[in-house]
Amino acid sequence: MATTTTQPPSNICFFLLLLLLAHFHLGISQLELNYYSKSCPKAEEIIKEQVTQLYNKHGNTAVSWVRNLFHDCVVKSCDASLLLATVSDVVSEQTSDRSFGMRNFKYVNTIKAAVEKECPFTVSCADIVALSARDAIALLGGPSIEMKTGRKDSKESYAMEVEDLIPNHNDSMSSVLSRFQAIGIDVEATVALLGAHSVGRVHCKNLVHRLYPTIDSTLDPAHAEYLRRRCPTPNPDPKAVLYSRNDLKTPMIIDNNYYKNILQHKGLLTVDEELATDPRTASYVQKMANDNEYFNQQFSRAIILLSETNPLTGDEGEIRKDCRYLNAN
Repeated sequence: MATTTTQPPSNICFFLLLLLLAHFHLGISQLELNYYSKSCPKAEEIIKEQVTQLYNKHGNTAVSWVRNLFHDCVVKSCDASLLLATVSDVVSEQTSDRSFGMRNFKYVNTIKAAVEKECPFTVSCADIVALSARDAIALLGGPSIEMKTGRKDSKESYAMEVEDLIPNHNDSMSSVLSRFQAIGIDVEATVALLGAHSVGRVHCKNLVHRLYPTIDSTLDPAHAEYLRRRCPTPNPDPKAVLYSRNDLKTPMIIDNNYYKNILQHKGLLTVDEELATDPRTASYVQKMANDNEYFNQQFSRAIILLSETNPLTGDEGEIRKDCRYLNAN
């Protein structure tokens, strides 16, 4: 009598797992280098030209483009949902407290208009966010990064979820690592990504808790006194431009000075101090402080991982005509 064999359950489970992984990585696999080589050959050149012109006129725009990438990609997807304005039934993610201090959104429209003039309804706002960050990093003295394109724009805002998805400056290191790992960014890459603080600044309202009523014992005393001069009141006006830069030596260069500073307990945020002292991250901090080239390599890898977070491709999204509004609006 003929016998039949059945596939072991473990093999079936393994097969299903492969299918799930294939589905999860589908969006990433559809991104490619030079995605617009046929549909809009000058797209990346135009974006780089606009980013450079804006940098030469308003140097701080470059820092804004790097921050845009982080805030866009950490919330659900690299899909330009960050750029949506509040209109009709859309609430902008920019209204969240997590977006405090972000600026220069109006200049994204400048970049988009230049691209639209060359190739209407072709290049997504999501790719403009990614490519402008890439070009800004190079202008700020960071590494040159090859970045894939092909993202589509979100058809909705995630304003109600921003608070839960973007780490807070008071979050524990465990929470920060967990959030990054949830989007595929490992510990080493997380340490490198926080190196973007090298060109950032922190508004006083986000650091006075370490200065008043008493100075945080983990802060370098001399640096703490400097910070008190920068932030002379425990209740700073959030509308006033009161801040301190993370890196006083090379404030507009992406380099490893950030790590040197936090090893000297001169980090501005709680997460900066914990990054230098947590056993899971401390060795990477020390290595990056000692070797700028190693930092550049890991920073490049981290930016690529971040920029490829769950992108919308195919029919999942749209190509917005204006980055501030859904095409339906």
